[in-house]
Amino acid sequence: MPPPIALGLVGFGIMGERLLRAALAHAAESVTPVAVFDPSPEAAARLAAIAPGVRALGSAEAVIGACDCLYVATPPGLHIPLAQAALAAGRAVFLEKPLATDLAEARGFVAAAEASGARAAVNFPMASSPSVALLAAWQKALVPEALEIEVAFATWPRGWQQGAAGWLARRAEGGFTREVVSHFLFLTRRRLGTLALQEAQVTYPAGDGAETALRARLRAGGVPVTLTGGVGTTTKDDHNSWTLNGAIRLRDWSFAERLGADGAWAAPPDAMPNEKMRPLVLQQQLAGVAAMTRGEAHHLATLREALEVQEIVEAMLATA
Repeated sequence: MPPPIALGLVGFGIMGERLLRAALAHAAESVTPVAVFDPSPEAAARLAAIAPGVRALGSAEAVIGACDCLYVATPPGLHIPLAQAALAAGRAVFLEKPLATDLAEARGFVAAAEASGARAAVNFPMASSPSVALLAAWQKALVPEALEIEVAFATWPRGWQQGAAGWLARRAEGGFTREVVSHFLFLTRRRLGTLALQEAQVTYPAGDGAETALRARLRAGGVPVTLTGGVGTTTKDDHNSWTLNGAIRLRDWSFAERLGADGAWAAPPDAMPNEKMRPLVLQQQLAGVAAMTRGEAHHLATLREALEVQEIVEAMLATA
């Protein structure tokens, strides 16, 4: 086995902490967290409590200098500047989505990174999901005819994201379309093919708040796709489904289900809820991060895939 790669993190909010915990608990053979930068004193205190052996450094540049691969888990506006700095220093990059808040900036970054052969990938966990792998196996028995995607939230941001509401609740960088719908567009792109938006309707509140409702029609590899999303449309913190041909679906992130002859949806007996599935997904993700950093083949989302998703997301959000 090759030695684990040195992983640096910039941004120690919800996602940064989640990945760090997974690296420590489930992926020691793949990655070794070596340094973190977050300007928040509270973040430094959490890091000291969770991982006293991981250094809190004083700048992103210092973290880049200490690592083999930089994980960028900041608000979107900083994604590309940090990625560019890491790539210029010869490091690999694992980015949160979306790539940027400006499509022109995202396009230019992806084109330059591809031309240089940069080692970079984007955090779409469905690329590493055992449930998605099961869906892919079931799909082999189907000729795709129609896809329905639904996302619903009791409130936005979700309860566990309230600490990041300062940007997640705002139109400029946040909203459930960028944060959640993008995952299902990535899944659709992987399973069905190139995405094309046909029409969309977005509802925004007064002021600068993020969207509260979305309806759209797309095609993916020629397959018609209907998409609906809304806030206040469920009592659950988060409900979602990706349903192909009305026959197989991914529900609430982690449940792969098939429609039985009795008209009831059923998951395999060993199906796990999201809180138990997530560590397995993160373990596979981090194995992919290590492979990507070493320049080996990997299964993670590419910059091009992330850009294609962002193109659709921003086109939908511009249709209000």
